[in-house]
Amino acid sequence: MPKPQHIVGHASILSELVRDLQIGNVSHAYLLSGVRHLGKMSIARWFAKELLCADLPEDEREQAEKRIEKLTHPDLLILDQLWIEGVCDDWKVIARTSNISQDHRAKKPAAKTDVISIDDIRTLQDRLYETAIGRYKCCIIRSVERMKAEAANAFLKILEEPPPGLVFLLTTQSLSTLLPTVVSRARILRFRRLPHRDLLPLLEGVSDDDRQFILRIAQGAPGIVRTFRDDPESLLLRRQVHAKAISFWRTPSLRGRMLLLQPLQKRGDEADLFLLHLALALREQAVATGRVAAFHRLASGLATNAHRGLLLQQFALTVDTK
Repeated sequence: MPKPQHIVGHASILSELVRDLQIGNVSHAYLLSGVRHLGKMSIARWFAKELLCADLPEDEREQAEKRIEKLTHPDLLILDQLWIEGVCDDWKVIARTSNISQDHRAKKPAAKTDVISIDDIRTLQDRLYETAIGRYKCCIIRSVERMKAEAANAFLKILEEPPPGLVFLLTTQSLSTLLPTVVSRARILRFRRLPHRDLLPLLEGVSDDDRQFILRIAQGAPGIVRTFRDDPESLLLRRQVHAKAISFWRTPSLRGRMLLLQPLQKRGDEADLFLLHLALALREQAVATGRVAAFHRLASGLATNAHRGLLLQQFALTVDTK
């Protein structure tokens, strides 16, 4: 079984999955754990394809692969993107990653969040017990930490007594937040950040300057490398954020530093992004340990309900002392 060309790194995980299939030791549940953009969903979908096509002759395999790619194969169930009013409510977009019905979500206000509800699990369960056309039936669920207690307990019952031939491929960014009983019933595959040597082939033809910058901000995640390689506009915007972060560490005036910290005034993606680039910019400099300690105090404080304005002011004053 050749290594899939679209997957970068994670050779040991791929080898383990190939071996499981070859010797018939496929687990009923795999839990792919790691931070975002490492390739967990790519490997889950690849392994599902190998399972569903394992016994097929070449001509039938080609047809099955097309159905798997289009999410129309009856033995492949995926719960990925969720319907969320005002955020992701285009059914055509959702259908590119999920093929479990989510009509119920449009009828309940409480379901209009990125949380896998008990209703989502019940809808999924109806499909899980349909008769499979092949030896395996695969169910992929992205970010199972999105399940709250009621949904997680209902899902646990399915994990405890799954239908014959059903293989769960679950991903998570936060293994520690899952029910221990769910974790104990799955084989855990831990995804690590990749070294630069594994990511460099993705950046062939990219300028030296862009290549180094992308590798620095990707922090070992091939998904981030691909995003900025293929989207020059996003790369430019990220460079602008990074430039502001560098400016913060170099700006002598307190007023100037406070202005540059404006993105941190409110919680959200913008604040998280700027905080990340403050850290990256700090690593690029030879700085006193006092600045490092001040940054860690800021990051810890922003994760609490402390007054953000006061935290930022204290931070700006502290770094001035060098």
